[in-house]
Amino acid sequence: MQFYQPEKINETITVLRSLCGELLYLIEGEEKAILIDTGEGVGHLRKLVESLTDKPLTVLLSHGHVDHAPGAPEFDTVYMNVKDLSIYRRMCTLEKRKGYLQACMGSGYSELTEEDFVAPDPDQEFLPLHGGMEFDIGGIHIEAYDFPGHTPGCMAFLVRELRTLILGDACNNATFLFDEDSTSLEEYIESVKHAKAVLDGKYDHVYLMHHVMETGTEIMDNILDVCAEAMAGTADDIPFDFLGNHAFIAKKCNQRFEREDGKCGNIIYNKEKRYKSEGFCSLNSNAATAG
Repeated sequence: MQFYQPEKINETITVLRSLCGELLYLIEGEEKAILIDTGEGVGHLRKLVESLTDKPLTVLLSHGHVDHAPGAPEFDTVYMNVKDLSIYRRMCTLEKRKGYLQACMGSGYSELTEEDFVAPDPDQEFLPLHGGMEFDIGGIHIEAYDFPGHTPGCMAFLVRELRTLILGDACNNATFLFDEDSTSLEEYIESVKHAKAVLDGKYDHVYLMHHVMETGTEIMDNILDVCAEAMAGTADDIPFDFLGNHAFIAKKCNQRFEREDGKCGNIIYNKEKRYKSEGFCSLNSNAATAG
């Protein structure tokens, strides 16, 4: 089964679209390559990537969830924020991955064989990833930014020379803020404001990691407006149930989470997790450089 469909966006970036709708990004410089995310650990991703580039490869994980990180054991050099390590360990099991794939693929799941799965490795060692790190791959620089909320260690990435921001699940058309891994809505608002400030003027394109690739550059402003409505109790609040979690979609949307009012950016949140918990620390990024 061909689980990923590659599509070259420009001379530097190739998007890999999975059968479940995830979007992975392969970024090539003159000397090296970066892969952002590894999906569910299915579909022989390394073999596909090696058919697309022969340059030394580094993997950056946007966060530790089941649909983004379990393919990590296929690769040699993998960075992830250590705050998501416990999430990765919980979600890298075959049971978690197969359950997710069955839910998103339906009858298509039966086409997968045991050979299609990467063996789980809960003891996988990751290089530490945090905001302020920069990866030079030859004429192209990828900057890492802390963007907690969806998970404590959630990251965003800026492809500096292309003025392209890859937001991943940190801020999208259905930002999940309701399960055990997410921060409160109040904390998330601080996170968005911080990201908006440090990234101001640095990008002209915004890429996501589910279904819709490119979205509007105004997405963070829109998300802040939606969060304000949710905090004030004036959001649309459409009931939403997902894997045993009960939550609310803040703004009316279709099944692809495209808003009815035509704007980009939305949240799905737990009303019991609106306010800041004790011990929340404001973001402080330390500059660092990686090869």
